[in-house]
Amino acid sequence: METSTLSSRLSRWAVLSRAWLQDYLYAGAWQLRSLLPSAAAGRLPSGSHPAAEPVVLIPGIWESWKFLLPLANALHQAGHPVHVIPQLGFNRGTVPEMSQVVSSYLDRAQLDDAVLVAHSKGGLIGKYLMSASPQGYRINRMIAIGTPFSGSRYARYAPVRSLRSLSPNDQGLLKLSANLSVNSRIISIYSSFDPHIPGGCDLAGATNIKLPTLGHFRLLADARLHAAVLKHLVPGLPPAS
Repeated sequence: METSTLSSRLSRWAVLSRAWLQDYLYAGAWQLRSLLPSAAAGRLPSGSHPAAEPVVLIPGIWESWKFLLPLANALHQAGHPVHVIPQLGFNRGTVPEMSQVVSSYLDRAQLDDAVLVAHSKGGLIGKYLMSASPQGYRINRMIAIGTPFSGSRYARYAPVRSLRSLSPNDQGLLKLSANLSVNSRIISIYSSFDPHIPGGCDLAGATNIKLPTLGHFRLLADARLHAAVLKHLVPGLPPAS
């Protein structure tokens, strides 16, 4: 019995270790794609159905919007107008600073009833925007993907401040977590194993969806995630080809 248990644990450890490695390789590939000149070719196609809800993408920390390109293409193919915000760059600023960038975009674009689709730190930016920004009224709801609403215990050991701000003990994060006013308008979707957020992504009062997927970054290209996101959007007709 003990041998069987040990074998099972070793097998699970091997699966999770492989998932961790694949997650980093995936993230590294998309970082290169974002940096290389050829990455400029990754623009969203034009055309959408006017009845579909507008979607605003918010990437995670150290991610350009192109990290979300697989999901963006799935949203576009379903007929949704997809908005990206190049001014976010690689999302290195604080949550309030990046929230202001998104707020300014919403104001310029005059978007109403927008749905935020945000990855990781992007979900914290989205919640801050919904609860503390003058432009928050323009947001109908948010679909957060792999967002550390309660922080990640690994972040406290990070060598840079931008990552340490995702620690469960960070005062800004604690204040944001204590604000429950917009949680009912948030859908939190996450993997059954996320190597970067060991505590999970459950958010009190929100719609929480755990997918049978592995990874923090690779999740963005998974068809199961795309289906879960689209399920929570009001559909339009696919754009004409």
